[in-house]
Amino acid sequence: MQATEVPAIVGAYLFEPTPYADERGFFCRTFDADVVRSVGLDPGTFIQDSVSRSARGVLRGLHLRSGAGEAKLVRCSYGRIFDVVVDLRTDSPTYRNRAFFELSDATQATLYIPAGCAHGFQALTETADTSYRIDRPHDPTEDVTIAFDDPELAIPWPLPVTSMSQRDREAPSLAQVLKHKES
Repeated sequence: MQATEVPAIVGAYLFEPTPYADERGFFCRTFDADVVRSVGLDPGTFIQDSVSRSARGVLRGLHLRSGAGEAKLVRCSYGRIFDVVVDLRTDSPTYRNRAFFELSDATQATLYIPAGCAHGFQALTETADTSYRIDRPHDPTEDVTIAFDDPELAIPWPLPVTSMSQRDREAPSLAQVLKHKES
């Protein structure tokens, strides 16, 4: 497994496993505590695993947590997704930068998203299973959502949106979220 820094987002990493393929399919390690430690992260901080299943065109996000935030490892275990990270850490040299990734079952790559960054994705295949490893228990009172189509972010979503949650549909703009955060 190899860890690569994400240049657009300080503190974000892409973990790419080495799959072993043969006539049966493939096998690969999707989490390696030693590799996580090698980039200065504590693998023991990840305490909750979750998975979502989405149909083609479904959009989830942009989500982040208030308070101390939430760091997470994200991987598309089945299908393909267009994954988005937006750095909203005001003290970060990459503040307001965006980074885009295609995560898929073919690579089993895992993206580390630091606390304070917004995250969202769109399913590119008929079925896309996305796995999350999170460093804090979920607290719905800390959920923050930003409009996926905010012109300030200009995210190039690859497909028309077929479905999203009501919360995501009604999400405020980035400017509104930042204004509320400052008050």
